[in-house]
Amino acid sequence: MIVPDGADTRPKRPLLDAREQPPQFMKDIFKRFQRLPLSDISTDSQILDFSKDVLPQGVRLDREISSEDLQSIYRRFVGDGKDFGAPKRQPVYSCEALPGLLILPSFLPSQVQRELLSRLLHRDLSDPEHLTNVHMFHDVPYPKSVSTSGEQQSETPSFFSYSPKSKTVFNPKDPSIHKPLTMSKFMEKSLRWITLGGQYDWTNKVYPNEAPPAFPTDVKDLLEGIFPEMKAQAAIVNLYSPGDTLSLHRDVAEESDNGLVSVSLGCDCLFVVGLGRDPSDSIVVHLRSGDALLMSKESRFAWHGVPKILPNSCPTYLASWPAEDDQYEEWRNWMKNKRINLNVRQMFD
Repeated sequence: MIVPDGADTRPKRPLLDAREQPPQFMKDIFKRFQRLPLSDISTDSQILDFSKDVLPQGVRLDREISSEDLQSIYRRFVGDGKDFGAPKRQPVYSCEALPGLLILPSFLPSQVQRELLSRLLHRDLSDPEHLTNVHMFHDVPYPKSVSTSGEQQSETPSFFSYSPKSKTVFNPKDPSIHKPLTMSKFMEKSLRWITLGGQYDWTNKVYPNEAPPAFPTDVKDLLEGIFPEMKAQAAIVNLYSPGDTLSLHRDVAEESDNGLVSVSLGCDCLFVVGLGRDPSDSIVVHLRSGDALLMSKESRFAWHGVPKILPNSCPTYLASWPAEDDQYEEWRNWMKNKRINLNVRQMFD
């Protein structure tokens, strides 16, 4: 459905080094927006904000997608035949300075966002094959699926089935270096990322040679239905709170050069992306819940990072999550100050 147009201007892979540092001018851009007061964000002329009526120079409407094409994809994912209230035409924007970067504001309807969030953080987080940052230094006590009577059942387990006051702890692999984690600390602050499919080795910056765990089929079908250029083989689910950042980096470990897809859920953020040649090829985007990005062609290997999470910006339809239908009430409003980013890529052609 969304395939980048135009000539392919990607840099040759041998020129890319996963350990290379970003240019100083991009670090300076990152720091400026990291320090930007919240009160100045709405008026800063350098921030690309699609909630405003006028697009800045160099940003254009690249195409529009028919709602009918999207509705069938959303219905298959949610398993519901209803209309999801998507606009008749979904706009897709491009940026002259960043060939291959496509931005899709307000792309996922609220119901699809809630369902995606639930599948990622109930089902996929509870699957031992999908490792997290906590696995490096702690043993993870996975939840069991239980009914209200305490009898085991087949429903998907969830870490949110634990009480925030649970005495269950994450014991350190080396107690001389790390302390145990409580369930509350794990869910509120310590959990920073989850890997789906290909399990990236963050130390050596490579993917392991062994066969990866299966990528969640329903998430794969959702994303590939919208972005058919990419085969969803690996993903990282980043979890942010206000004050957190994601340092500037490039995603270059994959053997495939096909596009990288990013989906935002929860709180707003500022997103910096640039080719790294000149300040003129960098932009800062105000991303909101439901927005999506495709980084393809030359922008596939752009420097990018998140200098700021905007507190109290989570939309009301997600803020109370995971509390729903009398479940997980002790965790009500967990999402109120969280941003979840699903970043998906193809490892091999």
